[in-house]
Amino acid sequence: MSRTTPPFGDRIGLALGGGGALGAAHVGVLQVLAEHRILPQIVTGTSAGALVGAAYAAGLPMRTIERAVREASWGTFGRFTLAPRLGLLDTSALAETITALGGDPLIEELPRRFGAVATEMRTRREVVLTEGPLYEALRASIAVPGIFPPVIRGREVLMDGGIAANLPIAAARQMGATAVIAVRLRPEWERLPIVRSAADIARMEQDPSTTLIQPDLRGLAHWSPEDIPRLIDAGRVAAETALDAANRKSLHAVA
Repeated sequence: MSRTTPPFGDRIGLALGGGGALGAAHVGVLQVLAEHRILPQIVTGTSAGALVGAAYAAGLPMRTIERAVREASWGTFGRFTLAPRLGLLDTSALAETITALGGDPLIEELPRRFGAVATEMRTRREVVLTEGPLYEALRASIAVPGIFPPVIRGREVLMDGGIAANLPIAAARQMGATAVIAVRLRPEWERLPIVRSAADIARMEQDPSTTLIQPDLRGLAHWSPEDIPRLIDAGRVAAETALDAANRKSLHAVA
């Protein structure tokens, strides 16, 4: 497949789903997008997707992001729990990550538009954080109940964005994206009901303005840091497959 940009339009959004430690797969997707010269200017992320999305939106070079994921002891980039679905950054590691971005930048000052998705605890409503301190927004997006404390923001009590919107496509649309590349990390233990999940996929596949990327994460129920290269590769393979399909669909429509 030639390295040409598929016909996504000018306002491309990138929606990175939650998935705990499996978020390393997002890195492989970002690599392939860069190789195809697809550079989304609107980025949304939930939980682990917010962490990777923030690094991308902040303009960190892809090599820097990949090196951090591949070489870090996970004491710098992320300290993980034993259960992959809870494998999120603790607040001290998150602080180190923000420091690597040059302190605690404001979201509205990032080179790319960015939205971190959280859930309002009392209403279970999706909240998209598009301004204010990046550290606070990321801490809210990863605040798994019972693991990390919620974040108080004005009158809102914010927690894990995956409860309200594990795949933040709507947030990207809300921020102005006319086409969305969505990366869905679907581990076997994901809490969404199978029927609802299948219906969501069907709707996304029928929407020509949404390109769905789903890395094959089977066999990773017992995640370990040694699986990071496999996660990145899974993201790459899924991205290449999805972009190829998007190009074929576009050519068929023109014909």
